[in-house]
Formats: sequence, structure tokens, C-alpha cells
Amino acid sequence: MTQLPGLLDTEALRKDFPILDRQVHDGRKLVYLDNAATSQKPRQVLDALAEYYERYNANVHRGVHVLAEEATALYEGARDKVAEFVNAPSRDEVIFTKNASESLNLVANMLGWADEPYRVDHETEIVITEMEHHSNIVPWQLLAQRTGAKLKWFGLTDDGRLDLSNIDEIITEKTKIVSFVLVSNILGTVNPVEAIVRRAQEVGALVCVDASQAAPHMPLDVQALQADFVAFTGHKMCGPTGIGVLWGRQELLEDLPPFLGGGEMIETVSMSSSTYAPAPHKFEAGTPPIAQAVGLGAAIDYLSAIGMDKILAHEHAITEYAVKRLLEVPDLRIIGPATAEERGAAISFTLGDIHPHDVGQVLDEQGIAVRVGHHCARPVCLRYGIPATTRASFYLYSTPADIDALVDGLEHVRNFFG
Repeated sequence: MTQLPGLLDTEALRKDFPILDRQVHDGRKLVYLDNAATSQKPRQVLDALAEYYERYNANVHRGVHVLAEEATALYEGARDKVAEFVNAPSRDEVIFTKNASESLNLVANMLGWADEPYRVDHETEIVITEMEHHSNIVPWQLLAQRTGAKLKWFGLTDDGRLDLSNIDEIITEKTKIVSFVLVSNILGTVNPVEAIVRRAQEVGALVCVDASQAAPHMPLDVQALQADFVAFTGHKMCGPTGIGVLWGRQELLEDLPPFLGGGEMIETVSMSSSTYAPAPHKFEAGTPPIAQAVGLGAAIDYLSAIGMDKILAHEHAITEYAVKRLLEVPDLRIIGPATAEERGAAISFTLGDIHPHDVGQVLDEQGIAVRVGHHCARPVCLRYGIPATTRASFYLYSTPADIDALVDGLEHVRNFFG
């Protein structure tokens, strides 16, 4: 087996993930390389979910019986863990949502309904980038359509980086919000946060960062980012589906209006008017994702015990090895940075004129799970003149042997299609 510096003890870690022992397609070993879509879950998270439902299941807050109090403690304990994980100044800045898409929609809707100085209207501008996931495009398009605001975006260079050469023309005195991805889910690019935030602050614009592909893979410090909002999701970081996070600066959360109305988010209600609870509860209408939050807390415990710096180093080594091996495959073109520098653990590529869906299907027959399509980032495919890509993405349990299996599988694809 290939030995690389900086690797985690994957042999030990993989024992925590029951699904990685699966065999598929008549006894083929599963090679899971679709981690940018969702990660697998360790036994510690699965056990936490089962224990919650078996011992503590109750609705949170307001209840005075023992199950309600215990469930509330677990739910709010998960908020504490998230706050510490992202270095939030206050636990009250952590809002639980169902996913990053809802978190980003929450921000867009708040700004559409807000009073000055935050309101987005027909005299203002919204800035995004061409490499965004649809979750960070469509909400801003909808907001622009409703308010008449102008939507602008940064383009891409040929090597998959943001083109910031015209940053002063894109982010102007009219800009109210700049929303961009920290790590691209399709290109793997790690974006230059500092330069974008600096320019946004010069013109008084708010900054929203989509950290869905960053939170699972590297230390995430919301204070160091100097953003106003940071969104990410639980299911990509060993947690369950159905749980997302929005972090926002306390003063903004106090000033901005709620997104959804209903139970839990109120202070008082009469037939003529309502007042709202303080953040974070102002933004958590209805029964929240309680079990999912508990599971996310367990996932954070798991990742923190390993160490996010160690996970980052492991994935950098794996990605560097993967880039090297993939470039050995004839007719393979990496879409995005062709080195491991300033890139995350996802690599998208094309293989000659073989359609990515055909590539993915033949790989699947060999037990290799990759993602094919536009990866909810269709503007990137349009920018590079391709219909879709094949994407291999890695995580803390990925090994050099997984990369070797992928490369062997791609040779089989090439032979299969002549």
C-alpha cells in the first residue's frame, strides 16, 4: 500500500464506519468517493441518534417533565458544541436549520424584509460568484426578482479560480450583500476570503460565507473569517441529514426580522400582533430538528477528538496524491486547479468524449461510488463548455488505495468504451 506523509490511521478510523465494510455488486468492495455530496456516519453518531430516540425523545423547551428537560439539555448542548467548533463569540449566534440551503434562504429573506440600513431593494446590488452551488445562487436571484436589486457576480479564470481583477467594479457603494463559497463543491477551489471581505467592508456591505465544503474538512473560525453570516450543513461532516447551521453576528440577528413564523419563535401573541423571542429562537420556528442536532453534536465530538488540523493534513495528502494519479490517465482533464494548493478534497474531471454518466455507471459496476452531473453548480459547466463532470471527493477515511482503485477503474472505463 502507498504510504503518504501526514495520513491519519485510516485502518483504525474506518472501523468506526460500518457502511465502509459493505460489499456491492456481487462481492465488490465499496470504494466511497462521494463525500462532497454526503459523508458516511461513524458508529458514535449512529449510537447517539438511537440513544436519543430510545431514552430521551420529547419536544424541547417549555415542557416540565423529565424527558422534555433532558431533550432540551441535549438540544441546547449541541448548540454549545457548534459554537465552540466554529469559535462563535456567543452560543446565541448559532441557529439550527434543516440544511445549508435553508440557512442561505434565511439570510436572503431577512435582508429582503429588513429595515434600513440592511434592506435590499431596487437601488442596491447583490454580489455572488460563478462557482456557487445553486443554494447560493437561486435565493439571491429570487431576492433580486422580488426587490428589483441588481445581481452581479465574479467570473472564473481558466484554472478554476475566482477572477478578482475587477473587484472594485463588482463590489461597489451600492452593494448590500456579498455571498460566496469558501470551498467550491465542484472545482475544489479554496477562495481568498480576506480580499473579498476587505473590499466588502470598505463599502459597508454584509458578507455571507457558504462553508458547507469547509466545515467538514478544516478548522472553521467565524471570527477569523470576519464574515457576518456563515452557513454549513451537518450531513457532510459525519452528522445526520436534516440539520444545518447558520451563524450570524449577534447585533444583526437582533435587528433583522424572522424568516418563518409559528411556535417557539414568539415572545407574545395576540390576535392583532406578535413580538418575537430573542435569537436564536426567533429563527427556529416550530419543532426543531432535535435528534439531528444531537447527532451533529456527536459528530462534532468525533471530529474534534481526531483534530481538524489533522483531518486537513490528511486530506491534503490524499488530494495531492489523487491529482498526481489522475493526471496519469490519458485524456483526463481536471476541471479546476490542477494542483493540490489552495484546493479542497474534491476533484471534478472529464474523460475524453465519454459522458460522465457513462463513466459513473461503469465505475459503479466496480464498486466505486463517485458523483456525476453538474453538482448543483451548472454555471461552472457552462463556463468551461462541458455538459457535466465526474467528481471524486475524499474524507478522513479515504486512503491511497481508494485513489488507486479509482485510477484502475478509469482505465477500465477507457477500455470499455474503446
